[in-house]
Amino acid sequence: MNASLVIVGAGPRGTGVLERLAANLPELYGDRPLDIHLVDPHPPGGGRIWRHDQSPLLWMNSMAEDVTMFTDETVEQAGPVRPGPTLAEWTGADGQAFLSRQRQGAYLRWVYERSVAALPPAVTVHEHRGTAVRVSGSRDGRQRVWLAGRPAPLLADLVVLTLGHLDAELPPEQAELAEFAVRHGLTYLPPAFTADSDLSALRPGEPVLVRGFGLAFIDLMVLLTEGRGGTYTTGADGRPVYRPSGREPVLYVGSRRGVPYHSKIGYPPSGERPPLPRFFGPAQVDELLARPGGINFRRDVWPLIDKELGFAHYHRLFTAHADRTRMAWPDFEEKYAAADPGSAALQALVGAAVPDPADRLDLAALDHPLAGLRHPDAEALQEGLRGYIEADLARRHDPAHSPDLAVFLGLLSVYGQLIRLGDRGPWWHGFFSYLASGPPGPRLRQLLALSRAGVVRFLGADTTVTADPRGLFRAESPSVPGESVTARALVEARLPEPTVAHTRDALLRSLYAEGAAATPAGLLAVDPADGRILDRAGLPHPRRFALGPHTDARAGGAFSRPGTNAPAFRQNDATARVLLTFLRDRAARPAPVPTPRTAPTPEDTHAADH
Repeated sequence: MNASLVIVGAGPRGTGVLERLAANLPELYGDRPLDIHLVDPHPPGGGRIWRHDQSPLLWMNSMAEDVTMFTDETVEQAGPVRPGPTLAEWTGADGQAFLSRQRQGAYLRWVYERSVAALPPAVTVHEHRGTAVRVSGSRDGRQRVWLAGRPAPLLADLVVLTLGHLDAELPPEQAELAEFAVRHGLTYLPPAFTADSDLSALRPGEPVLVRGFGLAFIDLMVLLTEGRGGTYTTGADGRPVYRPSGREPVLYVGSRRGVPYHSKIGYPPSGERPPLPRFFGPAQVDELLARPGGINFRRDVWPLIDKELGFAHYHRLFTAHADRTRMAWPDFEEKYAAADPGSAALQALVGAAVPDPADRLDLAALDHPLAGLRHPDAEALQEGLRGYIEADLARRHDPAHSPDLAVFLGLLSVYGQLIRLGDRGPWWHGFFSYLASGPPGPRLRQLLALSRAGVVRFLGADTTVTADPRGLFRAESPSVPGESVTARALVEARLPEPTVAHTRDALLRSLYAEGAAATPAGLLAVDPADGRILDRAGLPHPRRFALGPHTDARAGGAFSRPGTNAPAFRQNDATARVLLTFLRDRAARPAPVPTPRTAPTPEDTHAADH
C-alpha cells in the first residue's frame, strides 16, 4: 500500500501543514507515492470559522496587509521559503481594510488549492467531508482513523490533528445557570462561535445580559444590530450615529476587566524596531526548562516577560520620542538590564528617565483598568466607559504613542518563546488577546454609537451573574455598588475552553480516555519540537501529532503578520519535515511478511497493520 497520512481538520492550520508538506516534499520524500487524507465536515481552507456560510457583516480583526499564510525570510525553519501574497495583495484591497471573514475564507481556499497543486503527481489528496471520532492502532503499526457513519477506517502511517475551536461541555457554574434557565423558561446561550449561535430567542427591546467583552461580544453586537436591520449615519460632529430598526434587544455587557479589548493599532510601523528577544529568548527558556522541579509561571516566567515588554516599550520611546525622556538610551539600557523586574531600582530608573507617567509601561494597570473605580450610578459608569473607549481609540491611532506598537511586537516575540514551555494557564492567552488581538477601531466607534443610542449598556468590572429567586438572571458589578440588572436572557460571549476532558469532540475525548496526557488547564500535551502527542508518562507517540488551540503548544493563530517569524509557521514546517522523514524511512524498509491467521479480525478485512 502507498504511504498514507491523515490530517484531521482542513481549516487554516491543516492548510498550513499541507503547504509545508508541498514545500518540503522534493527534498525529503522525492517522487514516491503518498496518499494524504483530509477529514473535516467543513470545506477545506476556511474550515468552520472561515467558511463562506456566515454573515458578510462579520469582519476579521486584522488588517488585510497583516494576514498571510506564507513563510518569509524571518521564519526560523529548515524548509524552503515559498513566498505568496498577503490577503491584501490577493484581494487587491486596501492594506489597512478589515475584510469580511467570507473573503478570508476565499483566500484560505485559494491557498489550499495552490498547495494541492504544488504537490508532485505521485501524491494524491483525498477529501473526506466528515467527522473523525476515534484513532486506534499500536504505536509501531498503522493507525486507523474512524469516521462517523463510515464502517471502514482510514488507514494511516501518521495522523495529524489540526483541529480548531471546538464545542465543550459546560463547567459546573454554567451548567447550573443553563438548568435554571430550563426550569424558568429563560434563554441561556453557552460559550460558542457566535456565527453558530441561534440568536432568534433574544427578543427586540428586552434586556440581555452578556458575559464577555472580547471579539465574541463584537460579533454578537454586530449580528443583533446591523444584522437586524439597524444602520449607521455620520453625525454633525463626525461620529457614527446608530439608527435602530426596532428589532434589537438591549445588551448589558460586563466582564472581569469590564472594558472591551484594546483597539487594533491604526498606524503602520516605522523606524527602528526593538531588537527582540532580549530578556526572554532561547537562552532564558533553556534555563527555565533545565530547572529541577519545574517552573511557576508567575514566579519564574512572568518577571522575564515583564522585562521583555518593558524593554520593547522603552526602546521605542527613547529612539523615536527622545524629547519625552531625560536620559541617553545607552545609559538607560545598561541600568535597565541590571535592574530586577518590578524592583524599586527599576521603578526609580523609569521615574527619573521618563517624566510623564503616561509614557511609562504598567502592565498590572493595563490588565485591571477599572480597579478601584466606583461610580455613583449606572449613568456615570456609561459616561466613564465611553470616555475610556474614546481615549483608547485616540491613543491606538496616534503614532505619538508608538511604544504601544513596540509592546505588540514584544507580545508576538514572547508568544513565540512560550511555546517551548508548554501550557502556562489561561491567564496569559487572555492577556495577550486583550492587548494584541482586539477589534478594529471602526467596531469600537460603532460600540460607542450603540452606547449613546442605549442599545448597549455597560455593567462594569468583575461582573457576576446569579440566579435570582424571582426566576431571572441577575448581574452585578462593584463598579456601581448596590445596583443590579435582571433579565430573562444570558449570553456567554466567548469561545468554549479548549479542554480535552470536557470537549464535545469525540476524537479528542477518546484520545484522552485512552491515555493521552493533558495539562492542568486541560490542553492536550504535545512535544513542542514537532507536535507529537504525549502520553501520561511523557512519552511522545511516534505516529500521532497535534497542532492548534487545543494543545499546550498553541501558537496564537494559524495565519500571521508577514515578517514576524510566526510561531505557527515554524511549527508547521518542523512537523511537516518530521512527517516526511518518517514516511521516507518507512518506504525504504522492506515490507513485513504477513503472518497467517485462522480467522481474520474485522479490521483485518480492510487492510494490513503496516
